[in-house]
Order: sequence, then structure tokens, then C-alpha cells
Amino acid sequence: MEVPRRPSITLVLPTPAPSSLRPQGAVRRSAMKVKLQNSTESFSERDDGAGDAQLSSEEETAEESPTPTNSSNTKFVRPLLRPPSQDSFSEDSISEERLAEEAEEAKKRREEEEEEAKERKAQRQRLAIEELVQTEKNYLKMLQICSVNIRSNLKQLQPPPANLDSLFLYIEDVMDVSRRLLSLFNQTHLQPEDPHYLETLCNSFLSLSSDIEAAYKEYLANYNNISVVENGYKQKEALWKEIIRVIKLSAPEVNATSLSFFLVMPVQQITRYPLLLQTIQKHTEPAHPAYALLEQTAHTSIALNCRINEYKRFREVADKYKKTESLTIRDKINRLNTHSIAKKTARFSQHLKHETGIKPKLVDEEFDAFEGFFNILENGILVLLENVEQYLLHLQRFLTCKTEEFDFEMDGEKSPICYKEITTALRQWILPTFEKRTRTLVHKPLCALRDLLVGPRNLIRKRLDKLLDFEMIESKSNLSYEEQAVANTYRTINTLLLNELPRFNGLALQLIWSMLGTFSCLHRDLAADMEQMFQSFAQQLPHSSLDPSAFWKWAESEVLESGRKLQTVCRSVEDSLNAPAVQPLSPSSQRRLKQLTDKHGSGKIYQVMSTVAGSRDLDLNLTRGEFVAVISEADTRGDKRRWLVDAGGRRGYVSSSKLIRYHQAMEDPPPSPLLNTPLDVTERRRHSYTPVYKPMNVMSQPCFQVMAAYSFTARGNHEVSVQAGEPVRVLEPHDKRGNPEWSLVEATGGQRGYVPSNYLTVMPMGAEPPGFRVF
Repeated sequence: MEVPRRPSITLVLPTPAPSSLRPQGAVRRSAMKVKLQNSTESFSERDDGAGDAQLSSEEETAEESPTPTNSSNTKFVRPLLRPPSQDSFSEDSISEERLAEEAEEAKKRREEEEEEAKERKAQRQRLAIEELVQTEKNYLKMLQICSVNIRSNLKQLQPPPANLDSLFLYIEDVMDVSRRLLSLFNQTHLQPEDPHYLETLCNSFLSLSSDIEAAYKEYLANYNNISVVENGYKQKEALWKEIIRVIKLSAPEVNATSLSFFLVMPVQQITRYPLLLQTIQKHTEPAHPAYALLEQTAHTSIALNCRINEYKRFREVADKYKKTESLTIRDKINRLNTHSIAKKTARFSQHLKHETGIKPKLVDEEFDAFEGFFNILENGILVLLENVEQYLLHLQRFLTCKTEEFDFEMDGEKSPICYKEITTALRQWILPTFEKRTRTLVHKPLCALRDLLVGPRNLIRKRLDKLLDFEMIESKSNLSYEEQAVANTYRTINTLLLNELPRFNGLALQLIWSMLGTFSCLHRDLAADMEQMFQSFAQQLPHSSLDPSAFWKWAESEVLESGRKLQTVCRSVEDSLNAPAVQPLSPSSQRRLKQLTDKHGSGKIYQVMSTVAGSRDLDLNLTRGEFVAVISEADTRGDKRRWLVDAGGRRGYVSSSKLIRYHQAMEDPPPSPLLNTPLDVTERRRHSYTPVYKPMNVMSQPCFQVMAAYSFTARGNHEVSVQAGEPVRVLEPHDKRGNPEWSLVEATGGQRGYVPSNYLTVMPMGAEPPGFRVF
């Protein structure tokens, strides 16, 4: 009989739990393994018979039971037909395969997510780069509309707005650097999505970073002035409406309602660079070849903004304290308050402590050196300017002396003709051109440099005040808000001066050397022009036939002789001009003059030139025109600036600069120092090259004229107005009451009236008015 084969039983295992429940399922499988092992051990302890019976009964039961088909019921069937070790091995292998598949799927999902993240970052990076380039294009377009269209239309207004050019100051520099930056962005044929485009963008920005800083820092420092000018336009309603109309007409595609809509764009653009560059850096992979360069560009843009802000803060402090205010005493009193008085008192107390040595002074040797050099430059500029002004004044006075217009009564002589031609050329062509060039190239730059000294000088003074405030709070550990502001202000001014004062000193010194060089070149050109002119007249001069050694010997002797005569003339003219005008004296003045002359002699008599107000003990109060006699030309301490005088009974001290020697009126004027030729010389004409003399006819009684020494304005119908130097004709040397203090005169226009007698002076005919001096 054939033994029937054991039917095969197929176990349908349950579906594995989700990934989140896998650890728990693994624990259950481990527990099942432990139970199977325990059951196996229990089977081995039983007897063989019982085990065989149990096995046969189980086999019979398995043959009689049908094969299950429902999957829901199979999960409750216990695997009793296989050994426990085989079941555990199959379940572990299936779980490991599932885990490997799930890990592979998770890896793929992670790779896909990483790829998507990279694509998103690349997309955002590309958008940020495109935004940077497009923003620069739109920004430059708006600036061009503002600077070209709006500006040109505003200039056509009648009248054009005041300070219009100050609104667009430095905007051309900003547009130029923006145009250059945009051209560098577009010079390559790469697209923003190309990896090498980012490197090009960073190199372009770094190459222009210094130019960007130089252009924007000046514009931003001047932006406050732009706001002030625009607010001034807004206060004039009609002008502001006209400006708005021009803006809308010039830029219809832009909804702008003010000039600040365009003028604030550079302020916004310079702060936009760090934001866009940091956005590009954020969405750039660290492994990108241009990442390090991009990081450097972002840091450079941030540092650039910080330096611009610091420069703007320094400029605001400098503009605040370098202003010079011309305040009246009333304005200064109105500004006084408790705070200002307390602050000035504290500064004065701190200054006294420094001067008395109670408290040491904070010394900055570097700043002291710069300040000392600035003071030397300032003094040199002022002295040089004063000398140039005096030089031009003397040159102008020389040009007013038109000696070539006088007739020398030397007809037929070549020398006077040549002299006239040379003098005419000098006065009408060479010297006026030289004077004009000197004023343009030397005098005006010196005046501008002198005006520039005001700002640094005020900052140096303000630094001293802030230093005194800083020294009082330096030792404190905790500072209040106001004290911290004082300390910051001092540090700002000190840093500003340490940075800018050496540059100012260097530039000022270069300007001084340049102007001195220009002054020398002008004199060289003047000498060349005069040499060229004299060469054309050299053959006509009497001494053109002399050899060079003889000519220079004659020229030297003539120059020395003419110099001695000129000095003699100058002294005589100066003595004549310094002499007081001979006026009729009042009876009281005549009595005092006679009394002082009899007592001290005529050589000690002086006249007061202007009113004297005594300010010290034993000083006299004198009025203009009074007579005094000098007793001693020094005071008791030996000061020669204070003289001891006798004022006709009163004795005291008077400043020597207020006195002038009184010259007694003489019937005949003193003879001229040039009219000392002997009378027995034969009649010969004296030329410039032969020492011969000609007797001259001297008038025994020269002609005089009465002129107004000072300007006088009539206060009524009985008076007449005269100008200083105007010749008048004296009709009566007194008024109707016989008072000699008023004289009846006839002016140049025929008007008659009274003028003060002491306003008149007697001068020789053809002489210059009082106050004219020969230098």
C-alpha cells in the first residue's frame, strides 16, 4: 500500500505594517522567536511516545481539514507544519528586503528634493542678478530724465528758479559711475544664468567700488542742501505749481509729484547694492567657483555704505560748526539762557585750571603740529594778500599819472618824443594788461584762499571748546546721554581735523607756491614785453651809439641822481601835505597859540588831528584842531607813545599818533628844492645825457586856489554841498554875523552858500587834493 504524501500547505503572511510601525513589528517578531524556542524545548522534554501520538494526530487532522482560501483567515493560522527556525529565517529575509527597498526609495526621494532645492536656489539667484541689472538700468534712465529733460525745462522758466544748479550738484558724477557700471555688466555676451556671469558681475563692482564711493559720498553729503532748496521752492506757491507742471510735462510716464522723487534715488540705490548682493549670496552654493568673490563683493558694498555714512556725519558736524554768524549784541544777549551760561562758566573755569596749573591739559602733539602749521600758513596768506593789494594800488596810481599828456616845450627833440611814445605804450597797453592778469591769476585766488581759512579756523576754535567739555567728563565711568553726545562730538571734530587739516595745509601750500610762481611768470612776461618795446625805440635814443660799458655807467649814475632828487621831492611833498590847512583862527585859538608859543617856543607847538578821549589816569580830553605844546616825548615809564603836553593851563598825556607839528603860516611858500640852479649859468637846455643847466624863471608870488579838504553835505538852503578836492571861490570868509567859522563860497556849478571854514584849504594851482600821497 502506497504511503500518501504529506500535502503542502501555503502560508499567506500578513501584509507588513507601514514604515512608522516597523520597529514595533520587529519587536513582535523577536517575541515570537522566543516563544517558538521555548515550545521547542518543551517538546524535547516530553516522552517519545507522546510525541509520536501527538504528531500522528496532527497529521490526521491536517489531512482531514480543507485548504483555506480566504486571506483574512490565513493570518490566524499558526505555522505548526514547519519548524520554528525555518519560519523565523523566512520572515527576517523578507523584512530586510523590504527595508532595503524602502531605503532606496527614500534615497531617491532625497536626491530629488535636493535637485529641486538646487533648482529653486538657482532660479532665485538668477532672478536676483536680473533684478540688480534691471534696477541699474531703470535707475540710470530716471536720472537722465531728471538731469536732462527736467533740468533744461526748468532753466527755461522766466525767471529761472534760484539755486537751480545746486539741486543737481554731483548728479553728473553719480550718473557717470552708474553708466560705467552698467557697461561692465553688459560688455560680456554671457547670460545671467551662466555660472561665469556672476564672476563678471563681482569683478565689475569691485573695480568701480572706489569711484562709486567718491561719487555717492559727495552727493549724499549735499542731499540736505537739496532738501533745503526744494523746501524753499515749496514756500512759493506759484513757483512750485510751475515746477510740478514742468515735471509732469517732462516725464509723463512717471507719476512724480516733486523733484525729490528723482533726487532721492541715489540715496536709495547705494543702500540697495548690499541687499541685492546678499540675496545673491544667500541663493548661491558655497561650492560655486565665484562664491568667495561674491562674499568679498557683498562685504565691500557694506563697508562702502559705512564709510559714506561716516563721511556724511563728519560733513554735517563740519557744516554745523564752521559757519560764521555776524550777530549783534542784542542777538547774543537773546541767546543767553541758563544752560549756555552754565556751559560757558564751566569752560572758563576749566581754562583757568589749565593756565594756573591746577589741572593738566590734554595734549595732542599730532594735532598741535597741524594747528601750528595752519597758523603759519594763515599768517603768510594774509601778509601776501596785503602786499599784492598794495602792489596793485601803487600800480594803479602810477597809471593815473598821465605824464605823456604834458607839453615839455622841447619841440624838435627826439628824446621827449621817444619818452612820450614809450610812456603811452606802457600806460595804455603793457601795464594795464599786466595789472589785469595779476588780479585774475594772483589776487582773486588769494582772496578765495583767504575765505577758505574761515572754516578750519572755526573748527579749531570749536574743538578747543569741546575739549574743555570733554576733559570735565573724561574721568566719569558712567555717562549720561548728553555727556555721551558731548564726547562723541569732540571725537568727531578731532578725527575730522586730524584727517582733513593736513590735506588742507598741503593744498594751501601748493596754491601759495603756484601763485608765487605765477607772479614771477607775470613779471617775466612784463620784462619781455618791455624789452621788445624798448628795442624798437633803442635806435632813436641819444645814447644808442655808446658802447655797453659806457652806457651802463651813465645809466647807473643817472638812476642814482634821479633817486636822490625823487627822495627830496617826496619829503617836501610829504611835509607840505602833512602840514595842517591854514585857516583863520578864532580869537581864543589865537590867544592860546600865542601863549604856548611865548612859553615853549614855536618848535614845540603841535595840533590835534582827531578827537582824543583819555582812557588812563592823567590823560587829557582834547578836540580836533586844539593847540598843545609838547613838554616831554615820553611818559614817566619811558613809553614814547604817550607824550606829556601843555594844553594852555592843563597838563597831561596824549597819544603821539594824534598830534602833528603845527607850521606857522608864511607869506611866501618855501622855495622848491629843484630850483637851486645858479643864475649866472649861460642859457643851455639840459638833456638827460649831458649835465648842462638852463636858468628857469621863478614866480615870486605863486598862484593858489581854495579847495574843499573834506566833503560837506548841505543841511539847509543857506548852505552848499561840496566834495573833497573840489575847487571853490571864497566870497566872504565869515557869515553875516562876522563869525569866521563859516565862509560864503561859490561852488563849481555856480551855487553859493556857507560851508565850515575848517573844511577849506589853500593849495597851489594844479596840486592834488588833500590826502594824495606820493609813494
